[in-house]
Amino acid sequence: MDRILTLLIVVFVLQTNAQKFEPKFTYNIELGLPNASFNEPYKDIMQGLLSAVTYGQFSFPFHLNVGLGTRYSLFTVNEFSVPDELYGQIHSVGGFIKIGYDKFITERFATDVGLRFGYGQNIINTDLNRKSGIGTVRVNSSLVEPVVGFILSVDQWNSFRLHLGYNIMNYGFRPQILGLISDEMWNPNDYNKPTQAFVIGFGYTYYFNKDKSRD
Repeated sequence: MDRILTLLIVVFVLQTNAQKFEPKFTYNIELGLPNASFNEPYKDIMQGLLSAVTYGQFSFPFHLNVGLGTRYSLFTVNEFSVPDELYGQIHSVGGFIKIGYDKFITERFATDVGLRFGYGQNIINTDLNRKSGIGTVRVNSSLVEPVVGFILSVDQWNSFRLHLGYNIMNYGFRPQILGLISDEMWNPNDYNKPTQAFVIGFGYTYYFNKDKSRD
């Protein structure tokens, strides 16, 4: 009888240790390629080079998570799509709060779906604005970004992910903000549409600790 009881205890311990583990606090870095969308002149003129995001995230026992972080994106002018000679960039920097839902489906694979919202500044720097004496143009805007991540855990401390996001900045892009005078190539009705970009990239996560699954 004692041997049977001992065996049952051993099996219970092994089963407990075999449960999936889930993170409590993580540090995340994401690098991606943004692609302008929706606002026609923004799509035509600007080409995305970099999206960089870093944030800390805390996951609750019921899979809800909250995060706090910063983001940066870089778009350059496509000089072949504008009527005048023009060179320049738009740097976008901001901070955000993230609310999401994360879950380890297996011991190695997890998903993280969420919504980021925050505030940022768009820094427009072009040669035409410098020549005209306007200099650097700064436009503040709120931002919203639905995101989804497909996560592959390497061990209990590290994982990598495929990241997808759709960034919406609440300001209307117009060619004049770059220093262009002629706008006959675009419909002015598009100028008030929010500036948006689809982002695809990869990320890295470090797990500070993990807790047993509470499924």
